[in-house]
Amino acid sequence: IDDLAEVDYSLNSLPAVFQPFIDLDLKGIVYPAGNYTRPPYVAAPFAIPDQSDSMLYLAFSEYFFQTSSFAYYTAGAFNITITEETCSYFNISTEIFGSIIPEVAKYSVIPYPVMLKLMATEVPIISLEEDSFTVEIQGSMEVFAVLPDSTTQSLFTMNITANTSIALNIFDQKLMGSLCLNR
Repeated sequence: IDDLAEVDYSLNSLPAVFQPFIDLDLKGIVYPAGNYTRPPYVAAPFAIPDQSDSMLYLAFSEYFFQTSSFAYYTAGAFNITITEETCSYFNISTEIFGSIIPEVAKYSVIPYPVMLKLMATEVPIISLEEDSFTVEIQGSMEVFAVLPDSTTQSLFTMNITANTSIALNIFDQKLMGSLCLNR
């Protein structure tokens, strides 16, 4: 797939050939690149609604998304560092955090740029629903002040749990998504 993950797919059963169609039952597992250990999930069978008005149908199970999440988590894809250089339009400084958290204001009288380290602390959980899917991510964020000599000083760490719903729709032959933060 990319530098972090690979997909292995194989037939679950022999193809079923009928007059109007062929049914291929593939099982796809996503692994961290170069690490083919079995993920801690069990694939559950699922059925695709019987429709015949399109030429091609694709269905992805919760298992596919779970193994994808596990592979990217294992590869460290959910660990992100945001610095002033990588995200200049935010312009976050200790002054902003000092107005919210009084202890930061006491520590940092002079405004310094900050660096944010975001990391998932557990494998994100992906659940499929009838018209959307949800993603629950547990993580932590550590905030650092970047001092004039380019060293960093930890200001605070906070734990984060985010639960979002994502609905996909096709508009004008384009796949569009809408994101809703549940909590």
